[in-house]
Amino acid sequence: MSLTRKAYVIFVTVIVLGARENCSATRAVTTKALLSTSLADEYYAYSNVVDIRSFGAKGNGVTDDTNAFKAAWQAVCSKASSTLHVPATHSFLVGPINFSGPCKSKIIFELYGTIIAHLNPKSGASNLWVWIGFSKLNGITVVGNGVIDGQGAPWWKLSQYDNMESDDYGDSLLSVKPTALRFFGSFYVTVQGITIKNSPQFHLKFDTCTSVKVAGVTISSPANSPNTDGIHVQETSDVEIHHSSISCGDDCVSIQTGSSGIRVHNINCGPGHGISIGGLGKDQSKACVSNVSVYDSNIQDASNGVRIKTWPGGFGSVKGVTFSNIQVSNVGTPIDINQFYCDKTTCRNQSSAVYVTDVTYQKIIGTYVDRPIYLACSNDIPCTDLKMIDINLKPAVAYQKDPFCLNSYGQSTVDCLRPGRPQNDPSRAQSHGDAC
Repeated sequence: MSLTRKAYVIFVTVIVLGARENCSATRAVTTKALLSTSLADEYYAYSNVVDIRSFGAKGNGVTDDTNAFKAAWQAVCSKASSTLHVPATHSFLVGPINFSGPCKSKIIFELYGTIIAHLNPKSGASNLWVWIGFSKLNGITVVGNGVIDGQGAPWWKLSQYDNMESDDYGDSLLSVKPTALRFFGSFYVTVQGITIKNSPQFHLKFDTCTSVKVAGVTISSPANSPNTDGIHVQETSDVEIHHSSISCGDDCVSIQTGSSGIRVHNINCGPGHGISIGGLGKDQSKACVSNVSVYDSNIQDASNGVRIKTWPGGFGSVKGVTFSNIQVSNVGTPIDINQFYCDKTTCRNQSSAVYVTDVTYQKIIGTYVDRPIYLACSNDIPCTDLKMIDINLKPAVAYQKDPFCLNSYGQSTVDCLRPGRPQNDPSRAQSHGDAC
């Protein structure tokens, strides 16, 4: 090879290597900027960066890359201080997958590309609970500006068959549809910066986790997409969800039984069904939710604002809840407690109910299209210690309904709540087994 040819090869090699190093540095800076301060300080210790393409992923949106993701996860899980990198400008087709631990140390999952669901409800993926799962991990961070696309439209179209028996629609019941991204049995979970869209059912779910942080996340699906809750929290404690935008076909944030120490703030919600606690107590079950704060958020074009919903016949309690500084616009019912919640055609009326107490509504301001306040509480287990302060709700349409308060006790600047406590005080009426 001539000297000129050698010099040219060396020159091109230096350019390519420099470009790769620059790309890697840019990726690292972007990730660190997205992370919270405490996590960013740890970020550069994660020296073992694994690019999903090094395990054979094509990222062309056509080839099934599921096995490449499985192999890459095994590699990062078995090494200390590892990062799994999903690069930008690529679309990875992935089927059902569970990234399971325990792993050697904390893991960062960098998502800058797009992950597309390789699921079909008519060909073997029916009755699937989860598409992408993370489980049994002690320290997992999913961060980036990439996209998780659940391709939910085929599932939504089949939702009309949800209440049918298996003989009515092939061999499967389509009432079970996959959650796009679920974390189970894990500690120190962070989800930051990513977009999750068009999930067949829930978009982001935390089940039996501790110490969860969600920030800067965008969740999006059509308003008529059924049961597509934005963020679903159950049996989970120490949770902060903030500075995120959620539009979906169900609750923007859904807080379920076993959840405590939940902080939700600076959320932009709508369309959807608002920010909800429940439904709780289904099938006469015990439900416990406590220490929930929802504040500094906007809800618009939603059927509900902030609500608590419990099934007839349940037991347990919801207590220590604050909704404050909530701006609503064109919301059906901004303030809602319903102890007779039922998403079926008919539900049998029962005497027991989940006890709702110590709930504060402060500075709920804006416009409604149906009724400003709806508090439907049980005669046997009334709602107590409710507080309404600085409530300023005005109709967005000419026709409107008056506030409705049934068996609801507390203090209010709105002429609705009954003062004092009921004669059949639920705090004394509940048996030891009913209490949380």
